[in-house]
Amino acid sequence: MLLYIHIPFCDSKCYYCAFNSYVDKFHLKNSYMQALCNQLEFELKRFDVVAKEIEALFIGGGTPSCVEAKLYKKLFEMLSPYLKDGIEITTEANPNSANKEWLSQMHNLGVNRVSFGVQSFNDAKLKLLNRAHSSKQAKKAIINAKEVGFTNISLDIIYATLGDTKELLEEDLNTAFSLPINHLSAYALTIEEATPFALKPYMSKERLTITKWLFNKIKKAGFKQYEISNFGSYKSIHNMGYWQYKDYIGLGSGAVGKMDMNRFYPTTNLEEYIINPLNISVEALTEEDKKSEQIFLGFRSCVGLNKNLLNTNELERADILVYEKKLTLKDGIYYNNNYLLADEVALFIS
Repeated sequence: MLLYIHIPFCDSKCYYCAFNSYVDKFHLKNSYMQALCNQLEFELKRFDVVAKEIEALFIGGGTPSCVEAKLYKKLFEMLSPYLKDGIEITTEANPNSANKEWLSQMHNLGVNRVSFGVQSFNDAKLKLLNRAHSSKQAKKAIINAKEVGFTNISLDIIYATLGDTKELLEEDLNTAFSLPINHLSAYALTIEEATPFALKPYMSKERLTITKWLFNKIKKAGFKQYEISNFGSYKSIHNMGYWQYKDYIGLGSGAVGKMDMNRFYPTTNLEEYIINPLNISVEALTEEDKKSEQIFLGFRSCVGLNKNLLNTNELERADILVYEKKLTLKDGIYYNNNYLLADEVALFIS
């Protein structure tokens, strides 16, 4: 069982961001955090969560570091009986708002993993993306996290941005690997609808040769790829849980939850969520939906796909890919040998 908590407040609205987040509604923070508690009480009953059952908790956004650590205290008190011993508790953070005091207070609450939205250590690129922090702040935040006691530290970088060169990306990686991190996520810039970059599609410029080169550089530094965008000497339990198709509670406006064959969507309207956090729409999944998602998730990650999920025709196509060395079959599980071909592999089989 996983738990995701969505924080919809942000330091700045990045030009590429399509998430449910706001830079102008900070006055709603207190009431929003109370609404999270109200929804949590409901979800614990709906999911029939028992003691020590939640194995990973992830606080994302938005920008969780926009919210004072003390406002998380009630949530953690409510959750305490349900958290497994040794649970992974992750918070996302932005370098400009995650000061040393905030990091220390979150660590004291039980957060033991932090993921920084760095995106780049190049100040010109950060400005281009409308990030609110500088390269200096990013480096300082990561060092602060280590100093207050975090041993699992991750950062995100964005590539395939207009103006990216091998030299720029290599400098980003060299800086990242000089810092005390054990996990890195690398995302190609994606142009989403209703974002400022939607009017500038040329801002995204992915070249397969550069992507392959970038991924190889990351792996050579000792960060093993375990999903198309995720690398590390440490595999996030929360990440793995999604790809293993585990159930998860989605807490907050714009979050998503899943239990068995149902998916849950709390309202994305922030004010409406605060008034009624139980305004949650339900999507019934079909067996075909489930199978399709398991195929795509399995081939995007090291989870792979159990051959028992496939019918005769699909097995024949999967075995063709094994013969062509695009897949490996081991102990009844098909593993993808090249995550960059994940979508093509899934479509060929299904």
